[in-house]
Amino acid sequence: MPEAVKISVRSLVEYVYRSGSIESGFKSTSSLLEGTKAHQTIQKTYEEADKAEVFLQTSYLHKNLEYWIEGRCDGLLLRNDIVTIDEIKSTARNLSEITRDSYPVHWAQAKVYAYIYMERENIDKVTVQLTYVQIDSSEQKKFQEDVTFTELENFMSQLIKTYAPFAELRLENQQKKNNSIRELAFPFPSYRNGQRNFAGAIYKTIMDKKTLFANAPTGTGKTISTLFPAVKAIGEEKAEKIFYLTAKTLNRKNAEEALLLMKEKGLFLQSTTITAKDKVCFKEETRCEPSYCEFADGYFDRINGAVLDILKNETVMDRAVISDYAQKHKVCPFEFSVDLAYASDSVICDYNYVFDPRVSFKRLFEEQKKRTVLLMDEAHNLVDRARGMYSAEILKSSFLQLARNYKGKHDGVWNTAKAVNQELLLIKKEHEDKDVAVIELQGKLLESLEAFLIQAEQLLASGDNSEQLLETFFEALQWVKISQFYDERFVTFISTFKSEVKVRLFCMDPSQLLFQTGKKYGSRIYFSATLSPLSYFQEMLGGEKDDYIIRMPSPYEKEQLDVFVQPLSTRFRDREKTIDPIVGMIKDLVVNRPGNYLVFFPSYRYMTDIYERMLEVDPDFSLIVQHPAMKEEERETFLAHYDSVGEKSLVGLAVMGGIFSEGIDLKGDKLTGAVIIGVGLPQVGLERDTMKDYFQRAGKNGYDFAYVYPGMNKVLQAGGRVIRSEEDQGTLVLVDDRFLTRKYVEMLPEEWRDFVVLDRSFM
Repeated sequence: MPEAVKISVRSLVEYVYRSGSIESGFKSTSSLLEGTKAHQTIQKTYEEADKAEVFLQTSYLHKNLEYWIEGRCDGLLLRNDIVTIDEIKSTARNLSEITRDSYPVHWAQAKVYAYIYMERENIDKVTVQLTYVQIDSSEQKKFQEDVTFTELENFMSQLIKTYAPFAELRLENQQKKNNSIRELAFPFPSYRNGQRNFAGAIYKTIMDKKTLFANAPTGTGKTISTLFPAVKAIGEEKAEKIFYLTAKTLNRKNAEEALLLMKEKGLFLQSTTITAKDKVCFKEETRCEPSYCEFADGYFDRINGAVLDILKNETVMDRAVISDYAQKHKVCPFEFSVDLAYASDSVICDYNYVFDPRVSFKRLFEEQKKRTVLLMDEAHNLVDRARGMYSAEILKSSFLQLARNYKGKHDGVWNTAKAVNQELLLIKKEHEDKDVAVIELQGKLLESLEAFLIQAEQLLASGDNSEQLLETFFEALQWVKISQFYDERFVTFISTFKSEVKVRLFCMDPSQLLFQTGKKYGSRIYFSATLSPLSYFQEMLGGEKDDYIIRMPSPYEKEQLDVFVQPLSTRFRDREKTIDPIVGMIKDLVVNRPGNYLVFFPSYRYMTDIYERMLEVDPDFSLIVQHPAMKEEERETFLAHYDSVGEKSLVGLAVMGGIFSEGIDLKGDKLTGAVIIGVGLPQVGLERDTMKDYFQRAGKNGYDFAYVYPGMNKVLQAGGRVIRSEEDQGTLVLVDDRFLTRKYVEMLPEEWRDFVVLDRSFM
């Protein structure tokens, strides 16, 4: 019995036509905004006997390999004994620019549907039709071609022959993968304390196609404990793909290292790491224009060869590996990684590739999602990240400048940009020189933005490469997209200052949107060392009552960490009085327990005040301080100071919730201890107060949801820097009198609660 390969009609024709192996010229004309509407508009005009969205499937045997090809045909028209296969495409271009031969890939898609239908119905002749819809005017343009089954048999033969090397390689790699997973054992001699239970919980979650929330402290081996059972589930055909999602470079490295470790033990599993475009671009500027970038110019002619080459020779395809092959085949490394992701068994990437409506994987079909496991590392970060993904803002100045730039050049952009500017001017007059939160979506502004998008997209499609037009287009597009989600979980922030107006759609509660996106996947595992309180994160991440929950104990002994509380008030009004006691405590700490320390502050201002006082007292230790907006090299220099151990004590001052309070791994003697000043509360302001009021109306403790829980999570993250391995010993000092209250004590990890209260002098 021949082996089988399953593929969609769209994937088949796009693979073949993008390479230029039959014909070149693949470009997408689908509007970013109006594509679905255009399809529905055309389909509503169909006659009674016609059918829309018709599922078609066939099998095709080639070289003892059976190809199952399926998809949904836009329209099946049955009129006067003539069968017409209708393929609908929306476009922002002027229809006069589109000819019969503009897009061979569209003809190919229609012809594959025609072939499947003719084979199923045993008929010899149909008509294929391309229907283009101009999204601005709704004007239509149709092209037709009569085709015979014999013609399409030859056409299908060529398609499959071109696709076959890729399919054969994927099948060969799949067999290697399945064989290797069956033989794969846990890659360490033994499980750590509790680790087997953790891995078992992950496996059961995947088997049951459920959601798991796991609070797994540092040292529980979260990365291997989640990846290993997910890999085993793939081997047992309980899953097909893994997405390992994280916001931090360190966590991506950890996932890659775990896969490499399993590879050393015999695993064959292909994984792709997606790195941000700006970080991997080979050019000085990230401009994806064929006239500027040789890696973008002709990309589609070279990408298939690059994909085949790397999949023949590599498994763990990280940033360096992808860059090497991208240079070899002269293709854009970012787009290369995205193309590889669709062909990989595992994808390591940022949260936004799954949850952000702007950049999520659009070609991952619903059936594939149902067989995909989401492993969400450091999931506590996802709450605020999701708020950002589902929020959007626009500025009046952008549209005013566009109106000026395009006056006399393009009436459509000029008029619509001017109209948006006028709407924002009216909003400014209503809310002069103040920041306000309103619960209504600005309807007239939305209409003006939609009109602007149509004109801007048409101009961009015609070749205008204005950076300002492109940036404003995407800002407006995001605003319009987010407006479609707008409900009681959103608020509109309006800020006016001088001649500027900013209108921001802000998602206060992303839980429902996270749930709606996540439920499309087979199973979802949210895990973090600081997923606490678990009930808060379960609610904010879109959990349900029957989801699985696991709380892992710390694998470390309490004796490894000495915890102290200095009960000072670090509230804003009292901070001036705390400067000298805190400086004195830090000096005593370093004298009595020499080593390297990190001191975390609730704000730059507070940190600066302490820093300046420390300089005045001439400390006996080295002193370094975090600066706002540090570049990557500056961060590395800051952390490099901690490589020096045993010479002179070091104290680094940093901001809680910033770049050094999580995602860094200073093991052994590199970090002796940490001092955490304050309970991490976010700054009081309109945004947080509006969130507080929303959660209060929803029956929650609004202050805790908006301030206390996010603040304490920053405390837990900062404190988690100290003990990173089984050999570590360290000291943690919590500075705030609130750490002695019942509410805050209950939020501390079990291993922190046996603390000693300090008086004015340390020890």
